[in-house]
Amino acid sequence: QVQLVESGGGLVQPGGSLRLACAASRSIFTIESMGWYRQAPGKERELVARISSGDMTNYADSVKGRFTISRDNAKNTVYLQMNSLKPEDTAVYYCNAYYYGNPYWGKGTLVTVSS
Repeated sequence: QVQLVESGGGLVQPGGSLRLACAASRSIFTIESMGWYRQAPGKERELVARISSGDMTNYADSVKGRFTISRDNAKNTVYLQMNSLKPEDTAVYYCNAYYYGNPYWGKGTLVTVSS
């Protein structure tokens, strides 16, 4: 099993930046892929960004050029750097991991983009 704990959410003004962190309970060398999803009020959960064990990344079109996903294997942590934030980025952001083909989720961290 994998436990995931997110941190770094909060309130930020439009155009601002935040960095989310997802700490895993086991070495992320052993995890096939990790990613960030988000769910806005009244909407379905959607993929934001993913990173594979081989450091291949993919992003939702809505965040390309603004968000960057990265991993620190020594800290068993995956990050999501979010720049040029927009009000439509407001959502609960969830960390996800696939381990032996099974999905695991964190409890989420709230990001609010508002002036």
